[in-house]
This record gives sequence, C-alpha cells and structure tokens, in this order.
Amino acid sequence: MAAASDGWAGMGWDWTDADDIRRRLDQGADPESWNRRMRPLHRAAVYGSPEAVTELARRVADVDALENGVTALWEAVLSRKPANARALAAAGADPWRPSLGGWSPGRLSLAGPTPQLFPVPEGVSLSDTERAAAQEAHRLTTALGEFYYDGTGLACVAGIDAAEAVRRLQATPVVDGELLDVLKEMLEEPHAYDMDESQHIVGVTSVPGGCVVTQPWGYAPQMPGVLAQLSAGTLCYGLYANPKSGNQGSIARHGTIEGWDLHPGGGPGENDTSEQVLASYLYHLNAVAYACAFAGLRLIDRRAVTGPPDVWVELPRRDYWSL
Repeated sequence: MAAASDGWAGMGWDWTDADDIRRRLDQGADPESWNRRMRPLHRAAVYGSPEAVTELARRVADVDALENGVTALWEAVLSRKPANARALAAAGADPWRPSLGGWSPGRLSLAGPTPQLFPVPEGVSLSDTERAAAQEAHRLTTALGEFYYDGTGLACVAGIDAAEAVRRLQATPVVDGELLDVLKEMLEEPHAYDMDESQHIVGVTSVPGGCVVTQPWGYAPQMPGVLAQLSAGTLCYGLYANPKSGNQGSIARHGTIEGWDLHPGGGPGENDTSEQVLASYLYHLNAVAYACAFAGLRLIDRRAVTGPPDVWVELPRRDYWSL
C-alpha cells in the first residue's frame, strides 16, 4: 500500500480506473512517484487501462522516464498490453529507443503477437535467427497450452533420450509391486505423502531434442546431484515451480551447475544479452516453455510435463544436494 503523502494510498495492482486516477491527480497525487520508489505510469502500463495510461502520460514530465532501466512503453510491450502501448506511443513515447540487450520496445514487438503495433521505420526488422526463435516460441507455447504446474519439478535435458537419462541416474523402472501401488496413490493425492517418501520417484519421457525428467509434486528433478548426472556432456535446465516463492530455475552443463535460483518466465535483466532478452520476452510468464526452449527441446504436447511419462523410475537413495 502506498504512503498517504504521495496521493496513491490504497492503490494496489489495479490501475484500470481512469476516473479514480484523474481524481487523485487533480487532488495532488504525485504522477512521478508511487510508494516513494516506483513510477505510476509504469504500473498503469502493465496493470492499467489505455484511458488510465493516457491520463498519467499527460501529467508526467517525461513519458520515457526510466524505472529499473526501462520505459513504461517497454513494460507495456513486454506484458502484452498492446492498447496501453499504443496509448503511450500516442502520448509521445518512443518505440524505437534502445533498451535492454540493445532491443527497443518496437523491435521487440516484431517478435510477439502484435508485430504491427507501431509503424516500422525502414531498415528495422528481425534477423533470420530471431524470426526463427519467435516462430518456435509460438509453436512451443501453443503445443504446451495453459495448465496448472505449481509444485512441479522438471529437468529439461538436451541430446539424450529417456533410456539414457535412466541409465545416468542409475534409476530403477517402477513396473510392479508395492512401489507401483504407492505411485498410483501419489498420483491421486500427491500431497498426502511426505516429501521424503515421494522425492525418489520421477517420470522420464523422450521428446524431440532430448528428454524431460518430471515430478508433478516436488523438486527432485532439479536437485544439484540429479542435474549434474543428467548434464554430463550436454546441457540441462532445471525448474521447480515453488508454490510459496515462485518459479526457480537452474542451469547445468557438463556436470557442473552454472546457474542457480534463476527466474524463468520472468522479465529480462539489465545485464542480459540480446538473446536472453528475446527469450524472456517470448516466454514471459511461461516458465515451463522457457525451460524447454533453453535446452532446445521441441515438445509437441505437455505429456512429458504433466504425464503420464514414458517411464516412472525410482532414484537411488543418496544425497543429491552435495556435489
């Protein structure tokens, strides 16, 4: 909640009410500051209506002012809010101003669902590589569709199939016996079991480009010891969709953990490369697709993630947190 002194007390995530915003501004609300550290125009660009954006845009000193290194127009494009982006451009925001990774909001929009968002200057276009990445992102996200995956753990592994993943993990297929009965019960009520009881069971599925190790109820696939084994001689992206703290990503290459506590599906960072910025845009708020794409996996549906997998296996009981 905002401090009363800036005129935005009580404002949260909803910035769609242009009449309320106009009233606040007329009564002295600060158009340049919300909660003493954020810019109202940036909030409206993502969470507001075109009318609210227009009202704020005409009150600020600079419609292209930066917050965390980006303009409000950049935020509108990244968040797939084309009407808000058009309102900002109409208010004077520059679609072609370079931003993160050398991308401008306008050129970034060429890779998204609204490539005709702004009139494109002569000579501005996507490279063949960027265009191919955008096409694959559209195909992959469409193939996966929308589904609930909170609590799911994944390891997306490049270049090896399910059989090789099982071999590397020294895992045992679950085919019959008491463990199979337990697995069936877990699938029906995964949270009825303590994590220590269910952590050692994962599913493995071959997909175009590699394989996916999945656990619909836990983080086991992205434990460091699992990623290290899977990534020998190749690349692996781990994901745990933590219901408490959000999506957590990790990168393993040639048996070594290269990145940890990453934020797949989140926005790009100020120091990201051009390729990283594009990937963050193409897979914004889609952590599963981001993880798959990072490893070069070309899933044709979401079965490898949600099940049933090609094979359920039991991992050996060992410490997977110490490398």
